Amino acid sequence: MRQIVLLSLCAFTLAACQSSSNQSASLGNQPALSVPAGAQSVNIAADPTTVRSALVSSAQERGTSVLQNQPNMVVLERPMAGENPALDSEFGPSDNGDRVIRIRVRFTGSQCQTLAVQDLAVINNVRTALEQSFVLPGNPNTMQSLQGLKSRAEQNSSCPRVAS
Repeated sequence: MRQIVLLSLCAFTLAACQSSSNQSASLGNQPALSVPAGAQSVNIAADPTTVRSALVSSAQERGTSVLQNQPNMVVLERPMAGENPALDSEFGPSDNGDRVIRIRVRFTGSQCQTLAVQDLAVINNVRTALEQSFVLPGNPNTMQSLQGLKSRAEQNSSCPRVAS
């Protein structure tokens, strides 16, 4: 059952994690990032602005909502339409509101070296008084979406590529 849930999440994450935006970030004071348990990370041969831009444009192309678009963090949300018995049994029903997958990608770095950290959550009854959030661990499919972000950002960068 957990595999079904994770496969669903992977599909949404893959759709959300490749992209290009018009906002620019200052590369001067980049924050330090940690990779918490369950999160996934990748090094990208591009600056944080290019990474953010790639992520946001990909999400918009796929119809994924961009909740936050900040210089070092993008939060995406994808609705889960219809019945999903696997998610219901794993996280309980979302019977008083919508269920969404929330993807947070944080990034920091310099001109040709950006660390991107991705974490995922299932949100039941989103934007209601009964909202519940469940952190999801990364898996090979969600890592593929992060690799897609890496590939897209590096295509838009003049930096030499970083090994995966």
